[in-house]
Amino acid sequence: MENPSPDPASSSALPRREWVDLRRDDESGIESISAHFSGHAYDPHAHDEMLVGVTLQGVQRFRCGRALHVSTPGKSILIEPGAIHDGHAPHESGFTYAMLYLPQPWLAAMAEHLQLPAVSRFAAFDQTLHDDAPLAQAIHRAFLALHQREGRLARDESLDRMLVLLAGRIREPGRQRSATASPALQRARELMHAKLAEDLSLEDLVACSGLDRFRLTRQFSAAFGSSPHAYLVQLRLRVARRLLARGADPAQVAADTGFADQSHLGRWFRRAYRITPAAYRRACTNVLAGS
Repeated sequence: MENPSPDPASSSALPRREWVDLRRDDESGIESISAHFSGHAYDPHAHDEMLVGVTLQGVQRFRCGRALHVSTPGKSILIEPGAIHDGHAPHESGFTYAMLYLPQPWLAAMAEHLQLPAVSRFAAFDQTLHDDAPLAQAIHRAFLALHQREGRLARDESLDRMLVLLAGRIREPGRQRSATASPALQRARELMHAKLAEDLSLEDLVACSGLDRFRLTRQFSAAFGSSPHAYLVQLRLRVARRLLARGADPAQVAADTGFADQSHLGRWFRRAYRITPAAYRRACTNVLAGS
């Protein structure tokens, strides 16, 4: 599989043996990312988009939800929006992967256009990893069409082919897992979403939910896969990522999403995405900003 060259601007904050090359398609809003990591790749984090990709070289070990996965060349990686995952290279040679971040509004429009009911009712994939050569080839072909800025016809055909194959990997509605979050936990989560920029305390969540501190923390982690603090940080990062993609100033984004300052945002952002807020903004918008 062909491997695109890294973008030095995106890779400047990484060790010399590692790189990240991120590009964004203006028409669809899809981000295409090719990267190489050795050792620890990134901390647990989540995305608003559907993530689909392939491992190109090496061994990629990651947790998604509560399961540990090991991906090798040719395997497809399918991660639904909001699923917490991390990344690690167990071998010194590291791993290289290609990934597409598919925005949910674009997915909904394409599901209607292609008459793919499974995608329109999307809840989760049947598996996170697949040994499916046609699917892996379709994902990589769509990645190359976008990342190498091929013509619109090549892009459209490759994306359509990929979506048709992905539709067969989506869990049927009858097999969807029932929600485990109680109304009390949902109230706590809604408070975080409503006041993500504020300095919320555990007592604020206790008052909102009606649960005591011990039950709140334990039940929240069981329902949502992370502690309340980790959930809030991930929520802030996802909102920050959306704002930066629109060209917002990193310092203002930090203030608007509850980080102490731009440096605080930068530390968390690099741990999750291995790219600085300024480099991410520049890749999405070509707008220069301080790092």
